[in-house]
Amino acid sequence: MKRINEYSKLFGVEKEIDLKLLKKNYRDLVKQWHPDKFQDGDSLQHEAEVQSRKIIDGYHFLVSMAPETKEKNLPAYTETITQSAIADYQHKGLLLEITFTDGTTYEYFGITKPIYLKMISAGNLNRFAKRNIYPKYAYRQSKRILQEA
Repeated sequence: MKRINEYSKLFGVEKEIDLKLLKKNYRDLVKQWHPDKFQDGDSLQHEAEVQSRKIIDGYHFLVSMAPETKEKNLPAYTETITQSAIADYQHKGLLLEITFTDGTTYEYFGITKPIYLKMISAGNLNRFAKRNIYPKYAYRQSKRILQEA
């Protein structure tokens, strides 16, 4: 959740992510912080490099969570959560990362420790996730894929 809020503030988008506004703000920020704008030895050159990486990461992160992106990927997501079992999961802070047996990985945001503990102590992980995680929490597809051993 912290990451969502941080990037939303950076790009000036509120609760609903509007792709047109996001793209406009992205372009404006890239123009402002592009490292080529600063000469060697300029005190802001290093900061510009850091900011430009943050801008690019934030843009791709927010695009992956936009309603249009979710709608476009909904059939694949629905197939994954209904047809594939949970192969692996990791919880850190408020982020739960679930890797499915089909190789895809999704990140779920706002998962508190008590919810995570209920999940791992549930008799059936998949049933618990279908009832308590998938329909209730913000998610995005992660770039990480299942590694075959």
